[in-house]
Amino acid sequence: MTEQLFEIPGYHVHGRLGQGGMAEVYLATQTSLHRKVAIKVLLNLDDQAFSQRFIKEGHIVASLHHPSIITIYDISQLADGRHYLAMEFVPGGDLAQHKGEVFDLPRALRIVRQVASGLAVVHDKGLVHRDIKPANILFRADGTAVITDFGVAKEVELDTDLTQFGIAVGSPSYSSPEQAQCQTLDARSDIYSLGVILLEMLTGSNPFRADNYTQTVMNHLQMAVPLLPAHLHAYQWLLERMLAKDPDERFADCRVLLASLDELLQDDPDTTRIAPALSLPNPHKAGAARRLLGVWLLAGVLLVVAAAGGGYHLYQQKQISEYLTRAEVRLQSGNLLEPAHDNADYLFRQVLVLDPDNPQAADGLERVLQARINLYLQQAEQRLAEQQLLLPEDDSATYYFRQVLAWQPDNLLALAGINRVAQRFIEQSQAAYKRREFALALVSVQQGLEVEPANEQLLQLLDGHESRVRQSLAPRRKSTATQQSAPVNPVKRLWNNLFD
Repeated sequence: MTEQLFEIPGYHVHGRLGQGGMAEVYLATQTSLHRKVAIKVLLNLDDQAFSQRFIKEGHIVASLHHPSIITIYDISQLADGRHYLAMEFVPGGDLAQHKGEVFDLPRALRIVRQVASGLAVVHDKGLVHRDIKPANILFRADGTAVITDFGVAKEVELDTDLTQFGIAVGSPSYSSPEQAQCQTLDARSDIYSLGVILLEMLTGSNPFRADNYTQTVMNHLQMAVPLLPAHLHAYQWLLERMLAKDPDERFADCRVLLASLDELLQDDPDTTRIAPALSLPNPHKAGAARRLLGVWLLAGVLLVVAAAGGGYHLYQQKQISEYLTRAEVRLQSGNLLEPAHDNADYLFRQVLVLDPDNPQAADGLERVLQARINLYLQQAEQRLAEQQLLLPEDDSATYYFRQVLAWQPDNLLALAGINRVAQRFIEQSQAAYKRREFALALVSVQQGLEVEPANEQLLQLLDGHESRVRQSLAPRRKSTATQQSAPVNPVKRLWNNLFD
């Protein structure tokens, strides 16, 4: 089955990027345009409902045009009848790779705004995505957020075929209360899911996620909206509106949400004003005594403002100093991301909220990132030594090397590590070829291409696999045929026995 995927007309397939419950995704080059694409292929033909849903996903996404929605290039079938979608290849990974990180406010709001603007187009078409979660938010090379996986998207007026049978669709950790209760959904359900994502980006955790499905659902139904840290209290109302239990209390649609985000990004003069504006007495109407009184009043106000400003500055500097001290302690003890609100990453970011240009905090975040990179490189080397090359998916050498590259794309150790993992698979395949275990050799080649899709040696092994198998088997058949066809001369055998 997998071997046929490398014979898609018009494409040169390099290797698998990932696999889900109903489909797998491959990296390929569209030969006519010389561009990288992602090809999503159904796993089997047996489930007609999945096939129809897959085709509909292609039609839905192809009808949507927005920078924050994945672009579909083609939909067709393989030789074995399975459908595939050729779509835009998004190289920046997904939001799920940043699990546990605390995003700075501008970055979090920028991602929410991009996703909301894409969802507005989806909702304008009368559709609900129904599965907004970090794994379905990808990033282009320029950092633009892209919505993907419309496999369970549904028209609002037809959203009864599953809910009427009590079947909940979506990811429980990000599902709205009405979604968890199998009720009919509209755009406000996607807004709730996006609110959970915003909360997770700002705090580093999803408090609704529990150890089991039932408790997770109950959390969405009953848990109050968590309070944001003190410096983010101005945005609490935004979260309350997005995560309201009752859909009627949420933003009516994404365009209203976008308008509210625009208001938040505008400067509020009340927050930047140091003191009320003072009007000096008109010299033509006031006497000398009144002018003198005005001057003294003005001087008094300025003194109060200066004192207040000085006091606040001292308080701010003290708080920054405390944050930096605690951050250094957490960094030295290895508390890079945990516990929430008391780890090195969080504390350094708190300093930057108070003082965006603070060099110590900026340097601290760089050291936190480097510590995480060093930790992941160590874990990658350990998994490499244990021969955990590709599996398990979230605890293998490939996983840790890729995480480092997501943070630091030019990290030489991680790039070399990926190549070393690929070399292991090359060695395994060559050893299997020598043992004439051709199926095992092919598996090793394919796994190596999952790790390093553009590895020339692996691509050559894959392209030459069939001919290598034929060449290995040909001499064996010829030798067998020669032995069977050669007549036995009993006189010659006797002569040899006598004189040897």
